[in-house]
Amino acid sequence: MRESEITESVALTGPDGRLNPAAVGFTRTPLHTTDGIGRFGRGWGRNKRWEYWAVTTPTHIVSVTVSSLDYASVHDLWLFDRESQEVIHTGVIRPLSGSVTLPGTLGDGPARVRTRPLQVEITEEEGGTRLRADTSLVHLDVLAARPDGHEALGVVVPWSKTRFQYTVKDVARPASGTIRIDGAAIDIPRGASWATLDHGRGRWPYSMHWNWAAGSGVWDGRVIGVQLGSKWTDGTGLTENALFVDGRMSKISEELTWDYDTENWLAPWHIFGDSGDITFTPFYDKVSATDLKVFSSFGHQCFGTFNGWLLDDTGNRVSFSGITGWAEDVRNRW
Repeated sequence: MRESEITESVALTGPDGRLNPAAVGFTRTPLHTTDGIGRFGRGWGRNKRWEYWAVTTPTHIVSVTVSSLDYASVHDLWLFDRESQEVIHTGVIRPLSGSVTLPGTLGDGPARVRTRPLQVEITEEEGGTRLRADTSLVHLDVLAARPDGHEALGVVVPWSKTRFQYTVKDVARPASGTIRIDGAAIDIPRGASWATLDHGRGRWPYSMHWNWAAGSGVWDGRVIGVQLGSKWTDGTGLTENALFVDGRMSKISEELTWDYDTENWLAPWHIFGDSGDITFTPFYDKVSATDLKVFSSFGHQCFGTFNGWLLDDTGNRVSFSGITGWAEDVRNRW
């Protein structure tokens, strides 16, 4: 496929609230203004806005979700101990969007959740993004650094003039900070810990099935970021596939093939094509199932390691091994 690269600021929607054709393409840094998503009366009920952060450390994996689906808000803090496989989870669903504050455009303000079980604050500061989250048991304070020249994949996926998604997948952000569990402090060491952002603003069909894979780590002295997706982008002329080496992005326009066993989620996954050949070996399957009739979500987010190669922009194979991350299969009705 021939994907259009956008290099100047552009609005996601036009004055009529529909998709701006000039916004369709990919970016290396966030350039899309998305203030038109979430305004009452403009596609209400189909607007989906979220910030999802995941941090991998040598000892733990933690994720935070802040989201609005128009008619409901879904928030989440999930913490996984890699040695014991113990999980601490706090999930919150509230009607409408009163429990959440989300910036219209990425970086234009804080993202906040204020509920009794879970409080979250995500703010931009010099050098990166500060992520704070609190429950009765867990306190999280992480800086996701943004090194000079660091690139992130932005993509606008067009299903139609009224159904479209803008996503930013920002992988391999150096992370540092502290996790406190019942008062006990756990260090998040920079150089061995990595943060990934999934930022979303769009108007979605009611039913959707997707794959997403992301990994971050160091191999052969270079910082490697893996970002791959499937199903939800198929046939749109865009992919969310990219390789990052030391913060520099190589866009992969090929729709890769995903092969995995839905009867045994912990069996190796195979993601391959002319642009790459990757084996993902899971060590944990995070199973999610929510069925509120109008809203439902069923998924397997498997955590593990990536081994293989992807082509960079020059056509050279970049090989890597032991890159930690996840691959998931999710079906939503929302």
